[in-house]
Formats: sequence, C-alpha cells, structure tokens
Amino acid sequence: MATRQIFLVLKKIRNSAIAPYSKFRVGSVLKTANGKLYSGHNIESSSYGLTICAERVALFKALSEGERKFSEIHILADSGDFCPPCGACRQLLMDFAPEIRIVLYNQNGDKKYFRISDLLPEAFTPAQLSGVPK
Repeated sequence: MATRQIFLVLKKIRNSAIAPYSKFRVGSVLKTANGKLYSGHNIESSSYGLTICAERVALFKALSEGERKFSEIHILADSGDFCPPCGACRQLLMDFAPEIRIVLYNQNGDKKYFRISDLLPEAFTPAQLSGVPK
C-alpha cells in the first residue's frame, strides 16, 4: 500500500479513536516484513493508567496473531505537527521491532522518517537481562 493510501487509512483510524478525556486521537498502521497491515487507535479509560496508545494496539494485535517481524509503523495524531510515539511505545517497539522505521505524518500528509534507535538512543534491551539469549 502506498504511503498516500496509508495516510487516508490513518485518518479514518484516528477518527475512530476513543478519547473522551484528552480529545487527542491517534491512529497507527503497523506493517509486517511480509507487507501485512495491522491498525490501531488510542483507547482511553477514566482510570488513565489503563489507557492504551494506538501504536501498542497495533503492535499487540500483530503479536497476538503470531507476527514477529515488522518493517514500519505509520502514525497520525490530532496535533498540528508530527507526533512521535510516547516512551512506553518506544520501549515496546525497541523490544519487538528494533529495526523498525517510524513514519510520522502531519495533517497535510507530509512525512518524517525515523528509526526507533533515533527516538530511543541507548535503549534498554533484552540483551541487558541476564539469562536472556542474545
């Protein structure tokens, strides 16, 4: 799927977000290494700690379906500018997709590209855990 098509899908997904408290909607599309797409939007709870970000929804959907190799994640938020993933999402992306390319969109469909290592330098990884295979 071309990035222009992904942008149009992102807008639809973002508009479906459940954000009654912050009113800040985010949509994401996670692309696997074999080209399959998984979408996600943020879902808020009145107990804010139970809220989940769009990126984690897409990642968890893919992981629960057995996917383990990811190439890109596309993100569009309600902000007027590019909105990178939060720290929790960065850590999970580093854990499960350490080579992933992150594509951020603004409201006009302009894009910025990053590697997860750009957004989370000196990351904590499974390699720091004793007893975990490297």
